[in-house]
Amino acid sequence: MQITDTAKVHCPYCDALQTVVLDPSEPEQEYTEDCQVCCQPMVLTVHFEPMHTPYVVARREDDVHSPGD
Repeated sequence: MQITDTAKVHCPYCDALQTVVLDPSEPEQEYTEDCQVCCQPMVLTVHFEPMHTPYVVARREDDVHSPGD
């Protein structure tokens, strides 16, 4: 059993390609991680599809709206 997984994402601010470490213990996650290049906060939405394949979307923090906005 694999404890962590990785995925490549493009920063939504500077477009730098980087590798993020993922925790496959939860099938759906959303958290904030700073870009390794420009240090801007990226909101990562992670879904683990069948066979534990990660699907990751990186968005700008100011593009994320709270429920009811």
